[in-house]
Amino acid sequence: MSDLFLRLPDPQAAAPPSERLPLGRVMVNAGLITQGDLVHALDLQRHIDAPLGEILVAEGLANATDILQMVSRQHNIPVADLTVDPPDPLLSAALPSALCLKYRCVPWLRIGDVLLVGTQHPDDFNRLRACLGERGRRLLPVLVEETQIRNHISVLYGEELAQKAATRVPAIESCRSWDPTSPLRKPIALSVLGALIGALVLIPAWTITVCILIAFVTLVMSTVLKVAAFAAQMSKITQDTDTIGHLTRGAFPLPKVSVLVPLLNEKEIAGKLIQRLTRLTYPKSLLEVVLVLEQHDTVTRDTIARTDLPSWISVIEVPSANRLTTKPRALNYALDFCRGSIIGVWDAEDAPEPDQIEKVVTRFQDAPENVACLQGVLDYYNPKTNWLSRCFTIEYATWWRMILPGVAQLGLVIPLGGTTLFFRRSILEKLCGWDAHNVTEDADLGIRLARHGYVTELIPTVTFEEANCRAWPWVKQRSRWLKGFAITWLVHMRAPRALLRDLGFVRFMGVQTLLLATFAQFAFAPLLWSFWITLAGFEHPVALTLGTPVALGMAWFFFCSEVINLGISMAAVSRREHRHLMGYVLTLPLYFPMAAISAYKAMKEIVVEPFYWDKTEHGVTHTD
Repeated sequence: MSDLFLRLPDPQAAAPPSERLPLGRVMVNAGLITQGDLVHALDLQRHIDAPLGEILVAEGLANATDILQMVSRQHNIPVADLTVDPPDPLLSAALPSALCLKYRCVPWLRIGDVLLVGTQHPDDFNRLRACLGERGRRLLPVLVEETQIRNHISVLYGEELAQKAATRVPAIESCRSWDPTSPLRKPIALSVLGALIGALVLIPAWTITVCILIAFVTLVMSTVLKVAAFAAQMSKITQDTDTIGHLTRGAFPLPKVSVLVPLLNEKEIAGKLIQRLTRLTYPKSLLEVVLVLEQHDTVTRDTIARTDLPSWISVIEVPSANRLTTKPRALNYALDFCRGSIIGVWDAEDAPEPDQIEKVVTRFQDAPENVACLQGVLDYYNPKTNWLSRCFTIEYATWWRMILPGVAQLGLVIPLGGTTLFFRRSILEKLCGWDAHNVTEDADLGIRLARHGYVTELIPTVTFEEANCRAWPWVKQRSRWLKGFAITWLVHMRAPRALLRDLGFVRFMGVQTLLLATFAQFAFAPLLWSFWITLAGFEHPVALTLGTPVALGMAWFFFCSEVINLGISMAAVSRREHRHLMGYVLTLPLYFPMAAISAYKAMKEIVVEPFYWDKTEHGVTHTD
């Protein structure tokens, strides 16, 4: 370290910018790149908004270490290795974490009243210095690799940033105020259950009738929404408006895009994920893929350590500052380290279409400013694994190809999926990111976007995932989704009038249907199935209280709704890529009873562990 002290820069010694050689010329003079390499990189820079050094690295013409050394020579600033000489932890008080993240700097060493600050580029340091005013005059820069800056920001400020990630969303819009350890939760739940059992014993006919009426009302809500959405989507398909403009080189400056990929205990999927992401065609110098790991996740860390990561893929470890280990908390933490103006999310098992980023960038360029989020279509790459994966693929095709696009056509609130999401960063940060305690943070964020006046659009780009093809893991995954839907509904219905005012009546009812009715349909499913006995000629219990005509009418509506569901699913898989699944649509009535089990598991977890994230295991099937 003493050698570095002797080489500390004199701020007056560096050549003025007007006399400083450009970085490209410095590298050519040093023999690190050829004149042809420089011309190629400069030609790319005319079309994309990226520093020359990052373009050279992304194109494989230079490595990050060479770039850092040449910037050091260009600006007369020494290079430091924070792996060999890490910062003193006490230096976390020297600079606020927010400034370190914003300007990509980290305090490194204090000498007297001078603070040496690690930075990747002098421009970042100069902006930091200007921000601090008089105090900035006592700062001096040293050049440090970007990965080291990230790592040591986590070391110095990790606990603080992890706590902020867990509480980022305002309490009024979050479920974190719920206390899972409250001694009242279980007694209240047991009291409700006891009251229901008591009512069944004392007045069984009317108790069953009331429960069936609740189930029937939610069935009507769901069926009406599905028919309306299906009609809207079929009308759109007829008009053939599901297109998006192509990205034309030089049409506008391309933005930096950061995509977060949260991983947890992924021993099978990490290598394949990286292979899939290398197929992306967006300029790599403008693409930043961040693999987000939990600090205690040695399984995924060891898997990634055996993989050669390209320069545009990096790793961020989320400190285990508390017991909360959820995907939205990890996303919140990693968001602050990203540089893109567009923020995306993929899951561990995702295989996005190669031109997906181009479609996202083009649509954001053309879309109105209030379009905050673009949601891609999800599909499965292993539908032929077994019967369960086939039914899951049919369900996804129905939701993503028919119902959700129709919901968007109707102008209703879109509950986001957990992946293939892309946000305008400024709006995402304005809404404080994701609710770290909500196990369906995506659906919650979709509603919060709508409540704040923003729009979510679906775009015609597909990401392929792995269909859950084992029964119990499927139940666990679905129980997390249903639990999250129920929690999201409870959070936003804290103040029903405010929700009604924010959304308007039609969209308010859409939220009731998409969240509450969806959960209720699965929870009350056995009561609805009881209508089969009426259609078989037996008397239904409802006939004893409401009369035979009412019971028959409800039974026939239930039958019609089942036919409608099968018809919509048939239409959804009529496309060439899914046509082989049409015969399996008729088996869906045997598939959905598992969701009823998921609903009961979700109800139990809402009481005893509402924030528990029942993670889905990936890499079970190897079809790609």
